[in-house]
Amino acid sequence: MDRPDAGTGPPVVTAESAQAAPPAGMSRRRRRRLSLGAQYALFAAVVLAVVLLADWPTLRLNFANWGVAKELFPDIITVGLRNTAVYTAVGFGLGLAGGLVVALMRLSSAPPYRWFATAYIETFRGLPLLLIFIFVGVGVPLAFPGTTIPGGAVGQAGLALGLAAAAYMAETIRAGIQAVPRGQMEAARSLGMSHGRAMRSVILPQAFRIIVPPLTNELVLLCKDSSLVLFLGITLEQRELTKFGRDLAGQEGNTTPIIVAGICYLIITIPLSLLARRLEARQRRGQR
Repeated sequence: MDRPDAGTGPPVVTAESAQAAPPAGMSRRRRRRLSLGAQYALFAAVVLAVVLLADWPTLRLNFANWGVAKELFPDIITVGLRNTAVYTAVGFGLGLAGGLVVALMRLSSAPPYRWFATAYIETFRGLPLLLIFIFVGVGVPLAFPGTTIPGGAVGQAGLALGLAAAAYMAETIRAGIQAVPRGQMEAARSLGMSHGRAMRSVILPQAFRIIVPPLTNELVLLCKDSSLVLFLGITLEQRELTKFGRDLAGQEGNTTPIIVAGICYLIITIPLSLLARRLEARQRRGQR
């Protein structure tokens, strides 16, 4: 029989020929570089359009008027920034104390404690913070005539912020406690410690090392939420940054005071955010 012509059959691809042949189409790395280049070009085009089309003289006059900004100092620091820091610190302290209690109740073996903690957390996490401020400023005096919250505006603001913060911190603290290995409690109990002492001396210190970063983020949120203090009917000396900026913006007919107040918020929140990120990075390194 005649043998079939070897040249008419399908081509045989060997490992050597596959390696020598150029890849079909564009490589993944090449496509990625082109995609990033297109994104950068689009971003640069948008920035250039904003720079060229914006009315900079009008923006400078209404949002960055140096003459108006100079009139804010030093009161925006000694009054607005100081009060914001005080309201935030008081609210954080009350929220941390309340959150710890609610978290322990949430983990309690007694059903009534768990029911109360669950109801508290779901209620105050679901309510807008503005309603909590109105309840503290208006509802408490109406419900208990003749009753005043100690500390005046600071006490009212701290209580409103603390009630909301406690609900969020309770869940954070509970997660931190449950993240501690169960063997830590068992080892403490085997040494003769009571449950309460083991919780105070062994579990909680480890839990708080875990939850420091999210607690720092909660502090940043409370700093911004302190702007709702204006709904408490505060005096001129009790104004926080947002109220201070709004009042001066109305008097001057210019938006510069609000911009300066926003910069003052950044003076507080940016360092706290950087601290939270550093703590998170340190915690990840410690877990490796």
